[in-house]
Amino acid sequence: MSPCYRLIISCPDQVGLVAQVSQFIASHKGSILEADHHTDLEQKWFFMRYEIDAAKLTLNLADFRNQFAPIAQKFQMQWQIHDVSIPKRVVLLVSKQSHCLIDLLHRVQEGELFCKIPCVISNHEDLRKIVEWYGIEFHHVPIESAQKEAGFTKIENLLAQHNAEVIVLARYMQIMPHHLCQKYAGKMLNIHHSFLPSFVGAKPYHQAYARGVKLIGATCHYVTAELDQGPIIEQDVARVNHRATPEDFIRLGRDIEKNVLARGLRYHLEDRILIQGNKTVVFA
Repeated sequence: MSPCYRLIISCPDQVGLVAQVSQFIASHKGSILEADHHTDLEQKWFFMRYEIDAAKLTLNLADFRNQFAPIAQKFQMQWQIHDVSIPKRVVLLVSKQSHCLIDLLHRVQEGELFCKIPCVISNHEDLRKIVEWYGIEFHHVPIESAQKEAGFTKIENLLAQHNAEVIVLARYMQIMPHHLCQKYAGKMLNIHHSFLPSFVGAKPYHQAYARGVKLIGATCHYVTAELDQGPIIEQDVARVNHRATPEDFIRLGRDIEKNVLARGLRYHLEDRILIQGNKTVVFA
């Protein structure tokens, strides 16, 4: 695999921005393999994602950061650059339902998702055998109503111990404390079994059934302190009709959930998501 860097930028929209970034890369013998741009005309804000062939690049990653910094400062950029060959460390949090967990573990094993899963954390023991079959550490951390703070402190310690860069709530049925939402802002993904912003909270499929909806869906979003209100990454839907029971809603919904979560995680791992307020730009 040829060495490759991924450059992500968001900043106020300005004339000459793309030219100067491209010229900097070219002047150091880099080649742009993939380029994505978007301008929010209302906010006058610019978004950019470049994949750079670094095989002949005359700068290593540290030198790139140092020499690009003056350009970033000039254009008031919020920016990151990553070595694509280094997998992100993803910790999964689960409860009892296995469909999203198994799907993600399988995709990682098959190379569809490029990341490393150092451990899985759960508030129940139910999924231990599945996780350990994949050769991954399983940590049971009960979240008792009278001792929630202690449970989440243990989770926070485990995340730090395993150097978690991304956290995925794969049907984890606990509300994350505010300080963890803030600590991992833009790095904690959740799957909600509803086409948000409709039917938030518990039992959305039953809520949808009671309303007689004709489309059900699922939403992958970033976790914020406000429940089910974080920036939306990916969504999908399935059509239902008057013959469908609540059980049918749940069965169809599980297929949507795992696919939407997998796509959302892949976009994050590939640095395709740029957050703008409570919205996202997704270079899918």
